Amino acid sequence: MKTLPFNDYNYKTTKILEALNSASRSLAELKGVASSIPNQHILINAITISEAKDSSEIENIVTTHDSIYKVLTRNGFKDEAAKEVVNYRQAIWRGYEIVKKKGFISTNILVELQSMIEPNKSGIRKIPGTSLINSATGKVIYTPPQDEKEIRDLLKNLEDYINNEKNETDPLIKMALIHYQFETIHPFYDGNGRTGRILNILYLILVKLLDSPILYLSNYINKNKNKYYKLLNSFREENNYEEYIVYILKGIEITSKSTIELIKQIQNEMEKYKLEFKNKLPKIYSDNLLDALFYEVYTRISYIEEKCDVTRQTAATYLNKLTEAKLLEKEKIGRETIYKNTRLIELLSKF
Repeated sequence: MKTLPFNDYNYKTTKILEALNSASRSLAELKGVASSIPNQHILINAITISEAKDSSEIENIVTTHDSIYKVLTRNGFKDEAAKEVVNYRQAIWRGYEIVKKKGFISTNILVELQSMIEPNKSGIRKIPGTSLINSATGKVIYTPPQDEKEIRDLLKNLEDYINNEKNETDPLIKMALIHYQFETIHPFYDGNGRTGRILNILYLILVKLLDSPILYLSNYINKNKNKYYKLLNSFREENNYEEYIVYILKGIEITSKSTIELIKQIQNEMEKYKLEFKNKLPKIYSDNLLDALFYEVYTRISYIEEKCDVTRQTAATYLNKLTEAKLLEKEKIGRETIYKNTRLIELLSKF
């Protein structure tokens, strides 16, 4: 298996440069739009939920937004698929915090994130026998490196390439190559795809093309899944790097534009909600309370207590008044009551 950098490739073909220019412009616009939001955590929370759901669907882990939100807010709510999605979102946050603090991406960080996605201690593959199989035909599509030492050597090479600031290849093309190489090494028994997609966003943050984890290709890949796997294999078997790179760059462009649209819709929804809240319940309105209602799409009394620094009784009063004003919906699950921002749920479900 080849090691990075792939210096024998021409990254300045007409197709690649056209796709690169469009992707770079769209990503820069996304960075600017995102920086204009006062509370970016609201945006990040919303987008990472959709990403976690979409990324897990690529691995045939299918759940609903409703189940995900219940796992997040209700103690003891059991839905294994939804729990895996929530684990994935937690791994995104963990990776973001590490990269912002340490300023590099290491193999150990990827191992930690994979262990959050797939809660086990198996780590990097040690036992031969792993191969990628077409679930429909049973045919082996690709056999990754089998020897543990080779896998670790390849990961060290990848780590060096990721953190090499002197490499002159454009960062977006580097991201495409990093993703290809990680998926081709396939270092874990499970969770490679999801870990690799987190690596994409962490790299964009590392090279300061984004300030927060808000761009994900999973929705784009889901819509073009067969093409994605076909191009990975074409790159491996036929050295067809150009089409693969263009595909990833196109994904960055399309996803940047759709994320910009989502940001604008969230901003518009918050503004409309704010006006209605102020008109209907002026005595309890506060910016903190508004932010808390958009921080997660489900909330409960303890959240409002903490985020608004009020007593439990006051928090309960706020939430009940908001429900009466039809700004929230209340749902009783077992002995627990949760409150749903149905407008935000509906908005995110369309993304």
